[in-house]
Amino acid sequence: FRLALIQLHVSAVKSDNLQRACGLVREASAKGAKVVALPECFNSPYGTKYFKEYAEKIPGESTQKLSEVAKECSIYLVGGRSIPEEDGGKLYNTCTVFGPDGAMLAKHRKVHLFDIDIPGKIQFKESETLSPGNSFSMFDTPYCKVGLGICYDIRFAEMAHIYGQKGCQLLIYPGAFNLTTGPAHWELLQRGRAVDNQVYVATVSPARDEKASYVAWGHSTVVNPWGEVIAKAEAEETVVYTDIDLKKLTEIRQQIPILSQKRCDLYGIEMKK
Repeated sequence: FRLALIQLHVSAVKSDNLQRACGLVREASAKGAKVVALPECFNSPYGTKYFKEYAEKIPGESTQKLSEVAKECSIYLVGGRSIPEEDGGKLYNTCTVFGPDGAMLAKHRKVHLFDIDIPGKIQFKESETLSPGNSFSMFDTPYCKVGLGICYDIRFAEMAHIYGQKGCQLLIYPGAFNLTTGPAHWELLQRGRAVDNQVYVATVSPARDEKASYVAWGHSTVVNPWGEVIAKAEAEETVVYTDIDLKKLTEIRQQIPILSQKRCDLYGIEMKK
């Protein structure tokens, strides 16, 4: 099946972002994409000072638009961090997924908050404004089961391992790595998660905006279960297309059967919630 990653240029105007995103979703559908993913923070600038201003409840304006365009195009739509979500007085970094009938199939709240301090380069603390999610998020399609993470979640191998245990064959991470962590770790982490779990891994970033307070790395990417990069954007706004070959995934798992060779008598990872 064809997967499309929309590397969107994000402005400070929410309505413009929504309109542009929906237009590119329609374009991707017209080119045969069955699963389409939007980037982290697609409808608002990324930064702790923006989260409260742009926050919405779910369902709300942004998720309603995503539901409508998913139904219109009859696709599975992964809504990036569709919005900073407000719920019960708390804010979450939340990704919603909609099916071809417009129904919401999953809502993933970012589990691992991005709190880093690299002297002389970048300091950022999502926990100043956001609360963490406390659950794994998967959804079924006629093609395969898909596992969700958001950006910093990709650094935690245990999460990807659980998704693999639960039968996911594709992991999608809307993300916004920056100009420090992006060139160092963006592709490396994707290839690691793909090889370790023999799954496809897709990451979808906002396009780079050098004038923004937080500058995203871009380079939305798809990696196959052999660890090969099979599609990658540069920094500008674009749509990345690739065909996900589940026959190849099966062949790789048969050739190197790590999933059946794990020593569960010696070690294990379990999902607690």
